[in-house]
This record gives sequence, C-alpha cells and structure tokens, in this order.
Amino acid sequence: MAATFNVAGVSIPKLGIGTFELHDEVCIKAVSSGLQAGYRHVDTAERYENEYAVGEGVRASGLPRDEVFITSKVWHDHLAERDMMAAAEASLERLGISQFDLYLIHWPSRDVSAADAVRSLCKVQERGLTRLIGISNFPVALIEEAVAASTVPLAVNQVEYHPFLDQDKVLEAVRKHGMGLTAYCPLARGKVLDDPVITGIAEKLGSTPAAVTVAWLLGQDNVLAIPRSRSPERLVDNLNGERLTLSAEDRAAIDALRSPSGRLISPDFGPDWD
Repeated sequence: MAATFNVAGVSIPKLGIGTFELHDEVCIKAVSSGLQAGYRHVDTAERYENEYAVGEGVRASGLPRDEVFITSKVWHDHLAERDMMAAAEASLERLGISQFDLYLIHWPSRDVSAADAVRSLCKVQERGLTRLIGISNFPVALIEEAVAASTVPLAVNQVEYHPFLDQDKVLEAVRKHGMGLTAYCPLARGKVLDDPVITGIAEKLGSTPAAVTVAWLLGQDNVLAIPRSRSPERLVDNLNGERLTLSAEDRAAIDALRSPSGRLISPDFGPDWD
C-alpha cells in the first residue's frame, strides 16, 4: 500500500507525478501510464499550461476520480481574492473536475502579502473548490505568516528539495505546524544519477540512483515527493523507491551531501530564501 501523509482527515499519497514542462500527448501518456503503474497523486499548476492534458491523462488511466489525488497551483499574480477565485474555477474547468484535492499558492508575491493571499486561499476552500489548501516556495518567515492568517490547517509547503539542498529550517517549520514538505525537483535535474555516493548505494542495493533518492526523501517524516519523467520506465523506477529501505548508514551518507548552496531554482521574483 502506498505511503500517505495525513492532514485534516485527508490522506495525501506521498509520491506523486510531477508534470512541469510536460504537454499534450506526452503529458497525457505520462499521467495515464504513471497512474496505471501505481501512482495515485498528480501535480500540476495553471502556469504549466498543461491542466487539460493532466485531466485527459487521469481519465485515460481508467481510474475513478476519487482514487486520484490532484494538486494544482495558482500563480503569484492571481492572489487577490477575486483573481484567485477566477483562477481556481478556470483550472478546474481545464482539468475537467469539480474539486481539487489540494490547491496551493505557487509562489509568494511581492505585491500581495502572504497573509492576504492565504485568506483568499481559505475562501477557495470555503466555496468547496478544494479539499485542502497549502503553499509553495515559502521560506520560514512566510510560513509563519501564512499559518497565522489561515483559518484551516495548511497541508503542505511545496519547495525544491533533493540530496544537494539543505532544507532543515523549512522542514523544522512545517513539522512544527503539522504540515508536509512536498519536494519538487527531487532528483536535482538528474544530478543524483551521477553522484558517486548515491550510485554506490544503488549498486550495493541492486537498485537505481533515482529509486534510492526517492527512498531517502520518503523515509523522512512529513516529506512527500513529485519526481517528473516523460518515460513510463523511469516513472516505474521512481515508484520503486517506495519499496526500498535504506540503512541508517546509507541515509547518513546522503544527508552529508546537503548544502545551503545547492539550490537550482531561484527566479528573480522568488522570496528571500532561508
């Protein structure tokens, strides 16, 4: 049975399919084949411009809607209440569903405070458009501001996290508030595939660097992961990480790779990182 993270009475599958930069038939195939292989969580966003394809992929999988956990995200220029409500409705229409399982603020804004943005997000949930709400790319100070402003539990903070980036401060903050940390870019854009520490552990276990990395992530309290691949074979490889158990020694060896300078994604509009 797939590992889950539970918040506010809802179970979130800890391993999901990331869809950033996947479009049209490639996206439909990745989502449908991934779900057929055993995934039960799909992550998208209005900014990815692929919500229609994600919805088609879910339907093509043959799975009932209530067996697939769907996450989407609102872009940072749609955080005022009226704009966010319209963005949420448009995303649902593109996906072809009536309710998100999880709806996130994709990035904090320099124009709308975290508190005001979260208040808008709470309105989306109050209208029944999503089961859960959360945040993405929020550093510690903004996590605290968001939690203080929210009238309901925030489910997750989706951030870059992989063996080369130290996210201990963010992990401590989300755990304090009972939130999960969803790791995007979890394979560090393929960097894990060539790292000697990770490849050495994979060889010893008769596994792959990707599966070892997924196992390292999912073995941490409150950590979820959404690796992306257009290849059905690699999607299955990532899924194998759910069934892989690392020793304390192997986990410590991967832990030692983390660095505050390991960030790969830091756009100009991003926040001040911890």
